[in-house]
This record gives sequence, structure tokens and C-alpha cells, in this order.
Amino acid sequence: MSTQPSKSLETFPNPAPQRDFAIRMRIPEFTCLCPKTGQPDFGTLYLEYVADRLCVELKSLKLYIWSFRDEGKFHEAVTNEILDDLVAATKPRFMRLTAVFNVRGGIYTHVSVEHRQPGWNGSLPPPAWHVDPTGAGSTP
Repeated sequence: MSTQPSKSLETFPNPAPQRDFAIRMRIPEFTCLCPKTGQPDFGTLYLEYVADRLCVELKSLKLYIWSFRDEGKFHEAVTNEILDDLVAATKPRFMRLTAVFNVRGGIYTHVSVEHRQPGWNGSLPPPAWHVDPTGAGSTP
């Protein structure tokens, strides 16, 4: 296999840095391992951000997300780690990551984390722009 998971996030220049606009991505095939049982945890990630100078490149994002497949992580920890890495790579004006994990033990877990650039006073994208694919109720 020529393509392998990677922790490297590539970027490209924002094509319209003079204005705020929302970039939204749904990543439905996120997988990591439960750190207690070693069983796989499946979820959908919802990324939305207002870029400053840089945007995240999609293939590198896919390979980055794939890199968690064999790592044991609590839902809260992995969601915060992914946001921190994306913020470090792109330095956005605003970024929100919502992780909607599939049911485990009768419990659905949704974790939302945000970053705001200091001094940024732009309007935020609406928080519930997607449909919850788990059928667990309201959107995150």
C-alpha cells in the first residue's frame, strides 16, 4: 500500500483572506480505540472553521484522521487533540470540532471544542448545521 496514515497536516493559502467565510467538513469514518477495552470506537467528525491565511489540505486531513485508527484515546482527549493540531497547522480565526461517537454501552457521546483567534470578532457559523447520523436525537 503506497498511502499510509500520517500525523502531518498540509495547508494551502486561503483564496479569500479578506473575508470571513465558513468551511465545513463532515468526516464520517473516524476510528480510534477505547483505551480501556481496546475495542474500536467509531464516530463522525464535524469540522467548521473560518480560515485566516491558511486552509487545511483534504488528503493530508484524511491521512491524519486515519492515523488515530490504532490509538487508544478517550473521546474527550482525541477531540481536543485533533482541534489543537488543526489550530497549530492553520491558525484559523475560528474553529469548531464536534465529534459524534457511535453508541457504546447504551451511551452516545458528543464532544464539541472551539478555538477563537484573540481579537477576532467575526460572526460564528451556526453550531447545528448538520444532521446527527446516529439518530440519537438533536444535533450537537
